[in-house]
Amino acid sequence: MTPGNLTVARADDDLSTPPTTSWLVEATRTVSYSVSVSRDVFALDNPALATAGTVGAGETRRRFVVIDKLVHEIYGDQLDRYLRHHDMTTQLCVLDATEQQKTLDSATEVLRGLDEFGIDRRREPVIAIGGGVLLDLVGLASSLYRRHTPFVRVPTTLIGLVDAGVGVKTGVNFNGQKNRLGTYEAPSTALLDRNFLRSLDRRHLSNGLAEILKIALIKDLELFVRLEESGGVLLDEHMQGATPATELAAREVLRRAVHGMLEELQPNLWETGLERLVDYGHSFSPAIEMAGLPDLLHGEAVCVDMALTTHIAHRRGLVSDVELGRVMNVMRLLELPVHHPSCTPELLVRALVDTTRHRDGLQRLPLPVGIGAATFVNDVSADELALAAESVVRAARTVPTGAQ
Repeated sequence: MTPGNLTVARADDDLSTPPTTSWLVEATRTVSYSVSVSRDVFALDNPALATAGTVGAGETRRRFVVIDKLVHEIYGDQLDRYLRHHDMTTQLCVLDATEQQKTLDSATEVLRGLDEFGIDRRREPVIAIGGGVLLDLVGLASSLYRRHTPFVRVPTTLIGLVDAGVGVKTGVNFNGQKNRLGTYEAPSTALLDRNFLRSLDRRHLSNGLAEILKIALIKDLELFVRLEESGGVLLDEHMQGATPATELAAREVLRRAVHGMLEELQPNLWETGLERLVDYGHSFSPAIEMAGLPDLLHGEAVCVDMALTTHIAHRRGLVSDVELGRVMNVMRLLELPVHHPSCTPELLVRALVDTTRHRDGLQRLPLPVGIGAATFVNDVSADELALAAESVVRAARTVPTGAQ
């Protein structure tokens, strides 16, 4: 902050009014972080993780590492060998990072570990290895510990690779509400390693494909076409690319999804603008997901929301019969649910009221326009929601998914 940014308004010289002095403080904080594809981050000859988030000559070799319990069971030995190979002194915090455990208590567990470790908050970035829940938890803890401690994200799920791992939101669930507490805190870097998807079960792969489908529906017709053509194979091969053609498809789907997300986030990181295309699928899904726990995953709830709002758009003439059919077929191909019993008209109305409050009194509801574009509306009614929900229920009878 320079002296020119500090403005003083004074009324002290006017004896007819009470003395007042006020300051207007203006400051700008530059946000810069990298999102990089780095295959096989635990390979001994890959320095990316060992050097991630460091600041040069003053770096140390100490790291506080938070890792998801299931990820540790699979990759713990590889991680240990990697850290020892790079002469890292570490303390491990292993978390059971389920949606039900996405709480302040879990974030506090991370904070206690940080305090015990005695981290140097400028030169020793925290390393977070896990899915979206863990990345959100560690991000919140890092933003709270001494008000800012750098952290590195290593997402191990598809939803982490294309969504939770690349933005600046952190959060925990609170008082029965999805992500009701949180901060905006950019990671130092995010390392995207598609190799982790080899050990991800099929349902969680499908869960992540829902967030990719979101980007396709609101802004990227080419991405939608690739999902339409290759979505089933991507699921079968865990996005590993068994042939040159499917390797190209996996790389391009991941690249377009991440690029589309970052393209939307970068100009509006702090959400000063409340009309956000990436809110598509996230107007009703928080309430649907919390009501559907533990049966419903995040991406599945997002898809239920997208199916509903696509039917609203269809009823308004924004989406044609053919386009609606294509969208529903791709949801089927990706093995995603389009309906869940928790998605009642009463819940949808409550969710819309809460969303409207969250968006400063307007619905600002993204609806698809065809495939690959979107618009915002503010006039969705309870009757319209009920009619769209009935249409989705009829469509769901032809979509065999385990989460219905």
